[in-house]
Amino acid sequence: MPVLGLGTWENDDPAQCTESVANALDAGYRHVDTAQIYGNEAAVGEGIAKSDVDREDIFLASKVWIDELSPADVASSTRESLDKLGVDAVDLMYVHWPAGEYEPEETLPAFAELRDDGLIDRIGVSNFEPHHLDAATDALGEAPFANQVEMHPLLRQEELREYADANDVELVAYSPLARGEILDDPDIVDIAEKHGVSAAQVSLAWLRETGVTAIPKATGIDHIRDNLASVDLTLDDEDVERIDSLGRTDRQLNPDFGPDW
Repeated sequence: MPVLGLGTWENDDPAQCTESVANALDAGYRHVDTAQIYGNEAAVGEGIAKSDVDREDIFLASKVWIDELSPADVASSTRESLDKLGVDAVDLMYVHWPAGEYEPEETLPAFAELRDDGLIDRIGVSNFEPHHLDAATDALGEAPFANQVEMHPLLRQEELREYADANDVELVAYSPLARGEILDDPDIVDIAEKHGVSAAQVSLAWLRETGVTAIPKATGIDHIRDNLASVDLTLDDEDVERIDSLGRTDRQLNPDFGPDW
């Protein structure tokens, strides 16, 4: 999985979404993330088709929403997602939240059937805590490929990072800029000034150096390119230690149906 992807949450203007996906791919991105609940799978698919990048070179991920997690709905909604995206399969399909119709022993075998049928390549989960991951592993007979969670220097997810390392689960960070909070954090800004880069690049580089794939949302080409430039930024040990000691746990997304954090 590429170490940096394009997030598309709240990118719900169809023309803008299509353009941003195409621009990101043409700029060098090879990972695009969407979800059923975003309402933009069709626009994402159009952006992929519009770009000059071959589908086989793109890591494409989507997510099944919480009211589509019964076995029959997993199958039908995934096929609908593929139709909207204009693809035969996605590289990764997530359970969006452990909520709603989610039942590990029923939901995850339905995902496994989709994989057996060639409609998805990998099974992921999102917003799962360690005990959710344990139950998912029991239901699948293997660990999920990835767990997508909110993660950034202000919410460092140490426990999930340790779990991922111990159980060979990829961590994917949504809201990797803390919905803009990173841009005003004095420590992050100071590190950015030290390297002559943006605060966004510092956050994304820190995630990469902790072994996490970030999927920042960006619509304008300047932000798309700035985020991509983070792959060339190397933080020194002092920078990483400073970020690791920030001592903040600023969660940006915590819906009432989510886990009891």
